[in-house]
Amino acid sequence: LFGYSIFKQQTNNTLWSSRQKICPKQNHAKKSIKMKKNLTTVVILAALLISGSYSNAQAPATFKVAVFDLDIMMRALPEYRAVDSMVQIYQRDTLGAEYDLYMSEYQRLDSTFKADSALKKSATVLEYTKNQRQQIGYNLVYWQQISQNKSNQYQAQLSQPLYQRVVTAYKKIIAARKYNLVLKPGSYEVGTPIENLFPLVAKEMKVTLPPELMVDPNKDL
Repeated sequence: LFGYSIFKQQTNNTLWSSRQKICPKQNHAKKSIKMKKNLTTVVILAALLISGSYSNAQAPATFKVAVFDLDIMMRALPEYRAVDSMVQIYQRDTLGAEYDLYMSEYQRLDSTFKADSALKKSATVLEYTKNQRQQIGYNLVYWQQISQNKSNQYQAQLSQPLYQRVVTAYKKIIAARKYNLVLKPGSYEVGTPIENLFPLVAKEMKVTLPPELMVDPNKDL
């Protein structure tokens, strides 16, 4: 019986030693399997990300076109009526008076030149009067262009605050909707898919526009 106990103890020790040698191998195998699973998951995620990026790169970008005009929008504002009235007053009173002054001065110089010529005054005096008359005459000949330029400058000065309001609203709409191209009215053919920016800018500015600016340009498509 004592011998059997010794044999059993030796056998248990031997099995325990064998298990200790086998367990590290099993643990290592489990760790390897877990690492392989994690690596597989990472590879799958990377493949999905690459696939998504490739799909986005291949997707055709939408080219957005709109129609708008800053000057037309500004002149359609209710506040522009006051500017237009002041420009008309400027043309009638200031520019009209300036034209009359030029005409009167030209007639005076012309009379002076003729009188001095009859009196046979010096060439220096006659040349001076002649040059002055010629300069005034130049202003009268090109008065329509000169007066128009002055009127435009005055109008631009008065309407600058309104124009800046339109530009601010316009830029906000462009940035929000990301248009690629904006054309002026009349610069595109009927049938071109295009968006009308006038209603959008008017809404941003909280103003009402004439019906002709609110028309959908795609209605004939």
